Amino acid sequence: MGLTKCAICGCSIHRGGKYAVPTIEGRSHATRHHYVAERLFGRSATRKGEQREPIFKDCPWGLEKQSLEFCYECHEELLHNPVFLPADICRFAELVRLRDLDESEKPASKDKIARRIELLHEVIEEGVKALLVAERAKPSPRSNLR
Repeated sequence: MGLTKCAICGCSIHRGGKYAVPTIEGRSHATRHHYVAERLFGRSATRKGEQREPIFKDCPWGLEKQSLEFCYECHEELLHNPVFLPADICRFAELVRLRDLDESEKPASKDKIARRIELLHEVIEEGVKALLVAERAKPSPRSNLR
């Protein structure tokens, strides 16, 4: 049972027992997360063998079926439960309308939801890049510890 690191927080993760229990061992249990959810391709681990209509026929990012390892905490508490505040939803809805991705009635095609998913990724990507630029410009708190 080799130790590896969580791709987000960098903690040591393990594959031994105690998955998801409210202890340090449970919070640091290794778990895999697909970059692009299987359900977007019509597949689901909970519905093995059942294929649904996919949102994406081909992965827009070229990462279908690829995954990374995280600690339970980062995977389940952070990645699976993003926080969207009312103002965030209003701004995102405005972007949806400005890109003509809104709908008055659900169409037969899933093209617009696919494009809204791509837009949400773009929002995250651009936000992370902007925050990195700002954070890198600040003096590092770690440099003050020497």
